[in-house]
Amino acid sequence: MDLKSFATEFLMNKIGAAGDQDTAASALNDLVGESKEFDLGDIVGKFTGAGGDLAKKAQSWLGDGANAAISPSQVQEAIGGDRIEAFAKKLGIGQEEASNSLSEILPELINKSSRGGSLLDSVGGKSGLAGLASKFFN
Repeated sequence: MDLKSFATEFLMNKIGAAGDQDTAASALNDLVGESKEFDLGDIVGKFTGAGGDLAKKAQSWLGDGANAAISPSQVQEAIGGDRIEAFAKKLGIGQEEASNSLSEILPELINKSSRGGSLLDSVGGKSGLAGLASKFFN
């Protein structure tokens, strides 16, 4: 199962998404941004790019220990209201409900998607990681 299928299934189990896999997948695209490949690295990057407490929390999701919790307002801060609004509309839920759900789902989803504390395989190996890093330095 590829990462997008895993994330879609995970979302449907946690939020419900009315049992419509296409709707859930489309909502995830709105959340992580449309690109050739589904990339949770973008979400992790938004948290690490925010620095401080949010960066430490994102690191905990990649690591082998306990996942640090995030609040709905931290989700809004890191990801942005416009993406969360688009995500919520696709799922037919309110923006507040979406932020609440994402604060519960993201740490677990990223933890389950990383191998040994790394999203390296998820971002396309070393070349994908280099591309992700270049986004932050441009």
